[in-house]
Amino acid sequence: MEYPERMDHARPSLSDVLRAGERSFSFEFFPPKTDKGEHQLWQTLRELEALHPTFVSVTYGAGGSTRDRTVRVTRAIGEETTVPPVAHLTCVGASRDDLHSVIAEYSDAGVSDVLALRGDPPGGPGSPWQRHEDGLDHAVDLVRLLKELGNFTVGVAAFPEGHPEADGLDQDAEVLRIKQDAGAEYAITQFFFDAADYFRLRDRAAAAGVTMPIIPGIMPVTNAKQIERFAQLSGAAFPESLARRFHQVAHDPEAVTALGVSVATQMCQQLLAGEAPGLHFYTLNRSSATREIYSSLGLQHRLPSGASV
Repeated sequence: MEYPERMDHARPSLSDVLRAGERSFSFEFFPPKTDKGEHQLWQTLRELEALHPTFVSVTYGAGGSTRDRTVRVTRAIGEETTVPPVAHLTCVGASRDDLHSVIAEYSDAGVSDVLALRGDPPGGPGSPWQRHEDGLDHAVDLVRLLKELGNFTVGVAAFPEGHPEADGLDQDAEVLRIKQDAGAEYAITQFFFDAADYFRLRDRAAAAGVTMPIIPGIMPVTNAKQIERFAQLSGAAFPESLARRFHQVAHDPEAVTALGVSVATQMCQQLLAGEAPGLHFYTLNRSSATREIYSSLGLQHRLPSGASV
């Protein structure tokens, strides 16, 4: 069964933006577990909406644990804001029927942009991958399924320091090309802390035949312990020299945030100077650090994607 295409002609699709060669500036949120958390998310969304992002994305909880809230929040973003939503979808703990059902929900909600991810192993990062007995093994299988079932713009993940399970960096780049061949139109990287890692990924990917845009993922450091934990879970290196700088001001939360904004702004400047196709911010459902970086980069007055002067 192919799900019907449902388009909002008042704003360009992500596919249109990327094909036009425009830079994409976007934000990522996670679905909150409480009503209070959802209120915080919407406050952040409204604050960041004024920056005219190309899109915002909503993550999918481990094992699909936040499926209902993810779909509901994603639908509401599409209906109640001016920002195109990108929905996440993972293979974790999901049968093919489950995936068909979620894809149908997204289609019914008018969501035409999906980030297709395998997801972390059910036992957590570092544990062996176990697919559902009637599920999918790899993100590329999810890309193919989305392309079979509807007219979706599909994005995938990329890893500046290589996927933890990849057999080397070149093999990791080859997997990215296979995702592209299956129908992926762009990639968003896992967060990283050294612009050189992104550029090395881009060069490896190009050598492997990847031509789709690879958008760097940025996570401003606002809590050094939290970011170090995320880095341990994801395999992203937290540079020792950078860790020392944060530990020196760890007693002062405002100084930590100021340093995090400064470091992220400098890296973003390097990425844009190196012709990265945009920036994707992992917001942790807070807007202040991202808005400060935007202002420092001079992006706060940019026009919406597709707008004319």
